[in-house]
Amino acid sequence: MKLPEQLPPGIVLLVWHARAEGQAPDAALTPDGETAVQDLARALAHLPLTRIVSSPWRRAVQTAQPLAESIAMTIHIDERLTERVLTGRPVGWWRAGLRWSFRVPALRFPGGESGRRAQARSLAALADARDPSGVTVVVTHGNLMALALGLTYAEWAALTNLDVRVWSPLTSPQSGRRK
Repeated sequence: MKLPEQLPPGIVLLVWHARAEGQAPDAALTPDGETAVQDLARALAHLPLTRIVSSPWRRAVQTAQPLAESIAMTIHIDERLTERVLTGRPVGWWRAGLRWSFRVPALRFPGGESGRRAQARSLAALADARDPSGVTVVVTHGNLMALALGLTYAEWAALTNLDVRVWSPLTSPQSGRRK
């Protein structure tokens, strides 16, 4: 993971949690995920971090924990950072449904959440988490991260667990994507 040595105040480092044993809210990190979060903590500890915010789901908190411990910082939990539920029951067509949901943001499957609504809650959480005078780390989930960044389905598919991206209000989908 290559990050700039210096980041301007007001930046949010958006982190997709490390590899986990499953998709349930209580799924723990795998041994590879546990190793990866130690590397993440070493990579970010030198930055002027002022806040760490996480989804309450176990794998996200476990991703944030080594960093928080290494810099003696508290992890703030924000329920709005939980993963988007595509549909209320397991389905074999989830990937096709997800692809369509990126094309049609208002699409909502039974028991699920539309991309538009998930994006709105993620952007509100990021705006509230952001510290204008420092750098904030936010640990969340892949689909929610992609929606917050305004990525396409193909760009989401290219993300990997423990991906780190820079987010700021200037690059928010609501203000237009900056190239």
